Amino acid sequence: MGVGGADPSENKKESSEMGGVWGKKAVKKLEGKIQINTTGFILLDFRSLQDIQILLFLFFLMIYILTMAGNLLIVVLVVTDHQLHTPMYFFLGHLSFLEICYSSNIIPRMLVSFLTDNHHISVNACILQLWIFGFLIVAECYLLTVMSYDRYVAICRPLHYTFFMNTKFCLQLVAGSFFSSFIMNMIMLTFILQLTFCEHSVIDHFFCDFIPIVNIACSNVYLIKILSFILTSICTLPPFSITIVSYAFIIHAILGISSTRGRQKAFSTCSSHLIVVTIFYGTITIVYLLSGTLELQELNKVFSVFYTILTPLVNPLIYSLRNKEVKEVLKKAVVKYGKSRNIQ
Repeated sequence: MGVGGADPSENKKESSEMGGVWGKKAVKKLEGKIQINTTGFILLDFRSLQDIQILLFLFFLMIYILTMAGNLLIVVLVVTDHQLHTPMYFFLGHLSFLEICYSSNIIPRMLVSFLTDNHHISVNACILQLWIFGFLIVAECYLLTVMSYDRYVAICRPLHYTFFMNTKFCLQLVAGSFFSSFIMNMIMLTFILQLTFCEHSVIDHFFCDFIPIVNIACSNVYLIKILSFILTSICTLPPFSITIVSYAFIIHAILGISSTRGRQKAFSTCSSHLIVVTIFYGTITIVYLLSGTLELQELNKVFSVFYTILTPLVNPLIYSLRNKEVKEVLKKAVVKYGKSRNIQ
């Protein structure tokens, strides 16, 4: 992957078209930096909000701390407490682990840029961030599908639950999710590494996403866009379809329960996961529908914040506040910690 020798004036025009009105202003302010940093990219982040960079730093720092604390807490509880050694919490623990990696891949670089006003990122670092992001988001798609299947078996086939969702099968499902994501993203990475980038490469985003990177490439991107469409369809449509079908059976089974209390109890076991799935797929769908609309570039960033930064923060809150078992285990852990402190 190298730096091409394309006409700088043409690339400036391309960059400004990507960024819209705010992108043009940011490019003018950063023009000197762009000419110097010919070995990397300029991530514009939220340059339209330049006057409140410190407030943005504090806001995203707080989100990062809360995200790490919430998801680490769930991972620790799932690992240490035998009450949570069930398939549902086994998958939840891996989902929280994904959210930790997700946030750590994006937020720290943003925090540095808010403080130092250094928006440069090397080509290799950008591609690495893109690959990690792609790996995690595809793995999360598969993992959310696995969790929906787990809820289907628990509600629709309760007598066979322990037979179907045994330890070996759960491990295979998680390993398969990560391995499939790894293979898909390695295929895409092979083609991305063949791209050539020009010397004035400005990315009007707060992280290295696929579409912004492909749009600033100087080489022919027709083949990689076709490949991206195929791989994206494979990674999202089957998992999403399985999730929809699973919940169709789940809702049908819940409506067939005679007692109101029984229906509420059955729905409570899958409502948290349903909320997470809705937020995840809803925001991603909006972002990629807006990806080709230059006039809505800033709005695109806002929705990207939802699924890349706010969703990892909200997930542990949804699962802990709406889950009786997690709250009981957390309460026991707090009481146990308090007693140990008193003994000391």
